[in-house]
Amino acid sequence: MCSTVCMCVYIYNSAGLAYQLWCPHFDETEGGRKDTQCDTQSHLPSSSVDICLSDLQSHNRKYAFTKMPKPLTDQDKRKQISVRGLAGVENVSDLKTNFNRHLHFTLVKDRNVATKRDYYFALANTVRDHLVGRWIRTQQHYYEKDPKRVYYLSLEFYMGRTLQNTMVNLALENACDEATYQLGLDMEELQDIEEDAGLGNGGLGRLAACFLDSMASLGLAAYGYGIRYEFGIFNQKIVNGWQVEEADDWLRYGNPWEKARPEYMRPVHFYGRVEHTPEGVKWVDTQVVLALPYDTPVPGYRNNVVNTMRLWSAKAPCDFNLKDFNVGGYIQAVLDRNLAENISRVLYPNDNFFEGKELRLKQEYFVVAATLQDIVRRFKSSKFGSTEVVRVDLSTLPDKVAIQLNDTHPAMAIPELMRILLDTEHQKWEKAWDICTRTCAYTNHTVLPEALERWPTDLLQNLLPRHLEIIYEINRRHLERIAKLYPGDHDRLRRMSLVEEGDQKKVNMAHLCIVGSHAVNGVARIHSDILKATLFKDFYEVDPHKFQNKTNGITPRRWLVMCNPGLAEVIAERIGEDYIRDLDQLKKLLAFVDDDSLIHDIAKVKQENKLKFSAYLEEHYKVKINPNSMFDVQVKRIHEYKRQLLNCLHIITLYNRIKKEPNKNWTPRTIMIGGKAAPGYHTAKLIIRLITAIGEVVNHDTVVGDRLKVIFLENYKVTLAEKIIPASDLSEQISTAGTEASGTGNMKFMLNGALTIGTMDGANVEMAEEAGEENLFIFGMRVDDVDAMDKSGYDAMDYYNRIPELKQAMDQIAGGFFSPDQHDLFKDIVNMLLHHDRFKVFADYEAYIKCQEKVSALYKNPKEWTKMVIHNIAGCGKFSSDRTISQYAREIWGMEPSLERIPAPDDPRQ
Repeated sequence: MCSTVCMCVYIYNSAGLAYQLWCPHFDETEGGRKDTQCDTQSHLPSSSVDICLSDLQSHNRKYAFTKMPKPLTDQDKRKQISVRGLAGVENVSDLKTNFNRHLHFTLVKDRNVATKRDYYFALANTVRDHLVGRWIRTQQHYYEKDPKRVYYLSLEFYMGRTLQNTMVNLALENACDEATYQLGLDMEELQDIEEDAGLGNGGLGRLAACFLDSMASLGLAAYGYGIRYEFGIFNQKIVNGWQVEEADDWLRYGNPWEKARPEYMRPVHFYGRVEHTPEGVKWVDTQVVLALPYDTPVPGYRNNVVNTMRLWSAKAPCDFNLKDFNVGGYIQAVLDRNLAENISRVLYPNDNFFEGKELRLKQEYFVVAATLQDIVRRFKSSKFGSTEVVRVDLSTLPDKVAIQLNDTHPAMAIPELMRILLDTEHQKWEKAWDICTRTCAYTNHTVLPEALERWPTDLLQNLLPRHLEIIYEINRRHLERIAKLYPGDHDRLRRMSLVEEGDQKKVNMAHLCIVGSHAVNGVARIHSDILKATLFKDFYEVDPHKFQNKTNGITPRRWLVMCNPGLAEVIAERIGEDYIRDLDQLKKLLAFVDDDSLIHDIAKVKQENKLKFSAYLEEHYKVKINPNSMFDVQVKRIHEYKRQLLNCLHIITLYNRIKKEPNKNWTPRTIMIGGKAAPGYHTAKLIIRLITAIGEVVNHDTVVGDRLKVIFLENYKVTLAEKIIPASDLSEQISTAGTEASGTGNMKFMLNGALTIGTMDGANVEMAEEAGEENLFIFGMRVDDVDAMDKSGYDAMDYYNRIPELKQAMDQIAGGFFSPDQHDLFKDIVNMLLHHDRFKVFADYEAYIKCQEKVSALYKNPKEWTKMVIHNIAGCGKFSSDRTISQYAREIWGMEPSLERIPAPDDPRQ
């Protein structure tokens, strides 16, 4: 019986965690406990001695759990200074109080009726409270110090989930863990309720997200500007082996991380006509759409800096289509508001492919026009606390503002800034152009011709007539300059023009960006070299000083500390925690490369991650896999240049070899391929169908057993990447040399202890430099070899006829071995590979197969494999986005990064 003190029972789960089971008579509304007389035993679902945790969780309406510390080992004591932050008693108590407060006052629920989603929102709001003071203090700090600000303009920000990342960056993870356990909740379960913010297609959008994290962590006054798409990248379902797209209604339940800012709503104009008057140029009779900003906080890593990502949502003005309605037209006029608001409805799902639709151009101008109004407003504003307009002269704009264009999607920023300077601020052309070029900089992300944006002039004339005039004038002056430098070279003028003549006149947006920027960069050294030697060769010859390289990077906060805490701890035990903000310190691991304890710990963490992911696969994909097999992973957008087909040919070859010699000692492999295909990209969707078809045959072959399994990972996204990457053994980076601008997935795998099999393409080249080429599995043609083959001609049939295993694999695909119900299902793939393969899959087949044999051989020697892993992790320092952003800041934006902490909200003002 319990009277003044509640009786409690201690239970240990299989992991050795002790739990306190309190008397069930506690106030669920407030999360407190009542000392009511009761017979605790009568409420237990089974004997209090051997009660199991799952029983407790199934009765979580009755019991409050408190995770109790078990006696600390020496290793545990070392981990008290944890990369996850400390769980102080006061901290935990405050978090619980605030959690219950939000459940009660924000969500208007008590514990009797609250759902798991309510608990997630209560936790998210509790964590967000810790951001708000820092967010306001950061913005005050910027107003007072008036630093140069950088504006990162991107049509994509692939953020993923926010809750855990925020806890990591604010050092709240352990305290929140503890608080949720004490409240009888499962932290992982709550985290899984959060929707991914999937406002991007792949690498370009995820890079923007990593950059925001690094800019905040380096104390830069930075803002991300983009579109708040109502529907992000589609959810991918695999139905009968085919990709089916479903809308991603990520905002359905609300977004606790954003704050609408209607007071900063801005008008954006479309259509209309241009009038040249004595008072200046006027753009009149336009259609107006309002841009409503939503702000999301971006916390730096434990430095009290919280920057802002501002995403614009399209709203129709109140008088939209109502100016001349008659009685019968009122309803239709209100319904037509949707036409204006469609601008921010959905993300275009194309990666490395340009689709010249009017709605897409509207999106590109919408984000640019709203953002530039905001930039000018903020530039003109004075220090914090004053609403007076103090800067009326925009000539100092480049001293206080840097605009980075993430690919050509925000290229309209250049003519829009010129329009503001000329038509609103009444600057002379020469002065306006000087301000514009010194403010803007351009990042190129691809050399694939089908990805380069070329907008038809008739579309621009209709939608943005003033901007087309400005583009024509920019082009006239640009070509005048080129003609003076190269008199009589008409072919050069044609090649370098911003306007391409032909059946349909088009504006080359990359050319506009180069001419209108003071800096142009590629995203890996090999990519930047290719730009200078081929795509932008003429421009490089004229303005070599403009061209730079900024090799991409990834944030180690999300891609190590958050997604692989076990590995982060193992590293911290050897070299301390400073590497999280200075990834170059990973080089210190080279001193431990022969240390048996580190080899053991890294292998152990990898195996734990594999077991966890195996359980996840079994639960979500109903596939049972061998966790002792090599996890061979290729996850990225499905595209011919990324050569998932080369991977398929290896799978078929390996399958045929196992069938031929079933008694041989094969290295078991689980080959996982994941990624989305653009909905209109027929070949990419057929590649997915081929992968699933191969899996259907291989996975049901009893001769092969668990020595080879093929899994297509449905709906690959940021959150799935955070699960699969820490569990991977082998990372497939096998694009044709010269086609992948950089890649960032390659860096994530490397940092998380996977070895890379890859071509000398993108950032793979620099990864091999940093870790030592002998510590990667490099194969295949180099860029020079591909160029030589382009000149001499690529004959796929020659390889097909000469290599028996390749011929066998292709005949199986063509003959219906993998599609018995429709023998010619893959005829388009077969025809492409044999007759018009731009990416030369067969040319690298032999080298790839031989290289995979080396991989299999090394995997049989776990110690040597893990040593190679340590070399790779130690070589990752260069690939932190902190390094990338530091280079952008110093070499393009004219800003200096800082690792200083700014005062916390509860610190006295300085």
